[in-house]
This record gives sequence, structure tokens and C-alpha cells, in this order.
Amino acid sequence: MPEAAPEMPAETAPAPPPTEAPESSDPFPVNPSPTRAFAPAAVASESRSPMGPKLAVVAGWAGLIAVVLLIAVSAVRYRQDIAVIWPQSAGVYSSLGLKVNASGIDFRQVDYRRETEDGQVVLAVSGVIVNAGSRQLTVPQTVRVTLSDVSNHELYHWNFKPNATVLGPGQSVPFMTRLSSPPAAARHLEVRFAKDGP
Repeated sequence: MPEAAPEMPAETAPAPPPTEAPESSDPFPVNPSPTRAFAPAAVASESRSPMGPKLAVVAGWAGLIAVVLLIAVSAVRYRQDIAVIWPQSAGVYSSLGLKVNASGIDFRQVDYRRETEDGQVVLAVSGVIVNAGSRQLTVPQTVRVTLSDVSNHELYHWNFKPNATVLGPGQSVPFMTRLSSPPAAARHLEVRFAKDGP
């Protein structure tokens, strides 16, 4: 039998030369890995709430409180002038225990004494009319004196006119009025301004 020709080994194609990876501009290249994935590290940023709005709120409340206090102090300090300009406020001040005079004209140093003239008792009432405001005011022209008993029941009253029609700020004018034969039961005396008339 003829001998079989020996088999020739199959020619294999030459392996391609290794390709060089393109140069990267990244100084620290990251090589991919089949088991791990890499991601760029996140830069930790500190979360701070802005202080600007908080300071604005605090400053706003402080300003509001300061304005309210200033109004309150002014309302108490200048209550007499306010009552003259706005008479309805006198009731508010009175409820707070603050004395005001809505007219701005007040009575001071009111006093009385009993005298005897020609065998007759005479009641002499004196005092001072004062402008307690900060501007010139007209003096009401009817002053009423009222006598009352121990239970504050009116016994008698009479009117007189003051000696001035206008008073400047802080000015005053004295007054004197007399009544012959006053009621013997009189225990209280009141001096006030009244509407013109009897």
C-alpha cells in the first residue's frame, strides 16, 4: 500500500502588532475594570443656610417694637396736647388712670373761705385758671361753682366770667368769686367750665 503523505500544519495568520492606546490628556487615566466601576469623587459641599433672611426678619421685628414703644411713650408724654386736639382720647386716658383735660384749660389752687360782711356770711372762692397746653387757647367764658351736701346732692350753683379770653402756653390768670348767704348744709365745692347760659 502506498504510504499516506504526512499532514502539513495549517498556516496561521500572523498576529497583528499590538495597537498603542491613544495618548490621553488626562494625567490620571482610569482603566476600566470588569469587576469595579469608578466614578469621579464628588466634592463635599457644606450646606449652610443663608443668614441674610434671618437677620432681616430679626431687624424687622426689632424696628417694629421700637416704633410701638416710641408711639406709646409719645402718647403718654404728650397726652394733654393729644386730648386738646382729639377730645375723644380723654376717655381712653382716663380708663388708663392718666389725668387729662380735653379743653387744655385747667383750674389750679382752688380754695374757699367764709367771711362775714355786715353780719352776713359770705363764701369767697378763689383759684387760678391755667393753660396746660403747648399752644394758645381760648378761655371758656362761663365758669360754674357748685355747692353740694354730704351726699353730693347739688344745693346751689352760680356762674361768673373769668378775667381773660385767651391764654398762651403756660400762662395763667387768677379768679375770685363771692356768694352771700351760702347754704349751711354745703360740704363740697366744685369749680368747672360750663356751656354759656344760665
